[in-house]
Amino acid sequence: MDEELLGIGAFAARARLSAKALRLYDRLGLLAPARVDEATGYRYYRAGQVEAARLVALLRQLDMPLARIAGVVDTADGAVAAERLAAYWTDVETRHAGQRTLAEYLRGRLSGRNSEMYGKFEVDTVDVPAQVLITESRHVLADELPPWIGAALSRLEEAAGECGGAAGTPFVAYHAEVSMESDGPAEACVPVADEAAARAWAEGRGRARGTVVRVEPAQRLARTRITKAQVAHPQILAAFEAVEEWVRAKGLTPAGPCREVYFADWEAAGPEDPVCDVAFPVTGAAG
Repeated sequence: MDEELLGIGAFAARARLSAKALRLYDRLGLLAPARVDEATGYRYYRAGQVEAARLVALLRQLDMPLARIAGVVDTADGAVAAERLAAYWTDVETRHAGQRTLAEYLRGRLSGRNSEMYGKFEVDTVDVPAQVLITESRHVLADELPPWIGAALSRLEEAAGECGGAAGTPFVAYHAEVSMESDGPAEACVPVADEAAARAWAEGRGRARGTVVRVEPAQRLARTRITKAQVAHPQILAAFEAVEEWVRAKGLTPAGPCREVYFADWEAAGPEDPVCDVAFPVTGAAG
C-alpha cells in the first residue's frame, strides 16, 4: 500500500501546489491525506488525489466558501459538481451586480447628484382595480427582509391556491420604514379570487401566523421598474426616492403605504432582469 502513496513533497510537486497549501486544505477539511504516519505525523496522498487538490486551489481563487468547495469536491458526479459551481457563480454575479448598483447609488448621494441619479428611473402610473388580499405582517429589519418576503409570499400563494387561485400580482407593503434600525412592519400580500374561502382559511390554518384578509380599494400607483440587482437594501432606496421626487414634481399626493410589486419569477431571474415595481398609491391628476 505504501508504494501506491506519495509523500507530501512529491504530491505537492505533482499537484503544482505547496506543502503549506496541502496542510491548510487538510486543516480546513477540504483534502485529507490518504494516510498519516502515527509516529511522525507525515502525510501521504494517493496519486488519484492530484485532480482534487488542483480543483480545490482553483475554487479558492473564486473565493468560494469552504462548505461549498467541499460540496463540489466531494461528489463523484461531474454534472452535479458543475451545477453546484454554476449555482455559486450565479450568487456571485447577483452579489456583484447589487454591489455595483449600491456603489452608483452612494456616488450619487455623496456627490449631491441626486436629481441625476433619480433621472435614471422611468416613472409612470398604473390603475389597479379593487382586490381582495390575503396578507401576513411582521416587524422585520432590512437584513431579515429578503428571506421573510420569499417565505411569506410562498405561504400566501399556496393559501391562494386553496382560495380560488391568485387574482393578481403579489406585493409587499411597508407601513413604516424598514432599515437596519427600523423594523416596519412590512405586509406581504397576495390577491385572491374567493374572499369567503380566504377568510375561512385565515381563521383556520392561517390563524397561527396572524393571516388577515382585507379588501383594498381601486387605486392609482406611481411606479418605477427595477432589476433583481436593484432590489437589495440600501440601493433600492434610490428607486423609492425617485418615485417620491416624481410624485412631488407632478403635484400628486401619496395615498397609502409604499410597496414592492413582484411580477417576475425571482429564482429564474438574472441580476439585470426586471423583477419588481417600486410603487406609491397616489391621488390627484398628474401635472
